[in-house]
Amino acid sequence: MHRDQSSLKAPSASQPVSPLFLDLDQMLDEFTPLPIRAEFHFDADMPAVITVEFLAERGPSLVWRIGRELLHRGLTAMSGCGDVRMWPALPRERPSSWLLLESQEVEALFEVPTAPLAQWLDATYRITSAETEMDGLNWDGFLRQLLYGPATPSE
Repeated sequence: MHRDQSSLKAPSASQPVSPLFLDLDQMLDEFTPLPIRAEFHFDADMPAVITVEFLAERGPSLVWRIGRELLHRGLTAMSGCGDVRMWPALPRERPSSWLLLESQEVEALFEVPTAPLAQWLDATYRITSAETEMDGLNWDGFLRQLLYGPATPSE
């Protein structure tokens, strides 16, 4: 769960959370950061999952769906296993966390600024609390969207 969930109760009337745009550093090797912009999306209909789009300067963007709890925990402690892991970086001037994404096609390590992501995640928990994020979930639709992305409307 989260550090203090008492303040994470959902309000009676939900308001949308705007996407969060962050400037990250993708580590090409131990000493070479490559600046990249990422857009974090929260959907109140699927609150347990955050969609992160890594906006490439050239070529197609890359989209990952990451557990909201994994991101939240990764700000302060080791979180996740397998394809997605996140943990705090050593203390320095700008507090940050490391986000590691792995698949058969790609392995990427990003340095993520902690403060703006923490504030944005807190706003998502005000919309849908951790305790209620799975209430009323359409599991078939959730899995379909997780695996194949949003459905396109038919004409």
